[in-house]
Amino acid sequence: MTSIFAQNSFRIVPVKSEFLQHARNAGLDDQRQPVETSVARGGEPCRDVLRRARAGEEIILASYCPFDVSGPYKEYGPIFILGARSEEAVDLGRLPIGAESDYLNQTFVLRAYSKDERIVDGILSAPDQAEENLQRIFSCEEVDFVLARFAGYGCYACRIERR
Repeated sequence: MTSIFAQNSFRIVPVKSEFLQHARNAGLDDQRQPVETSVARGGEPCRDVLRRARAGEEIILASYCPFDVSGPYKEYGPIFILGARSEEAVDLGRLPIGAESDYLNQTFVLRAYSKDERIVDGILSAPDQAEENLQRIFSCEEVDFVLARFAGYGCYACRIERR
């Protein structure tokens, strides 16, 4: 089987820009609740830059919804983002794992969804198994996108789509 990573046949979908602007400028999250601003202890997973926060950075904790379709699977959950917009480059063509990244550096869940945002499959994955697991998941025609989630808390990490 040809590597989906080598073909660059997937992409990471960034956190919705409207959410980032609203959380930073209006101080409200996807549930119209006030966001929580704090100083990072270091290690908090920042979804906007797909890396762990550095100690001393201003971060925001807010409720986010990566779904668009109403229904029983539409959910909201807590995510961290940087307090201010960052100009740092984020590689949306590869998973944030491996030696270059500390973001998905432990076991995580790959949860597959159909176009109508119903769960199709779910796999507990380690970073060194992610490529093989994504190949298997995306080989199913019904799968439209995958959400990576942190295993311990189940929080949203990133959205992965076919190109």
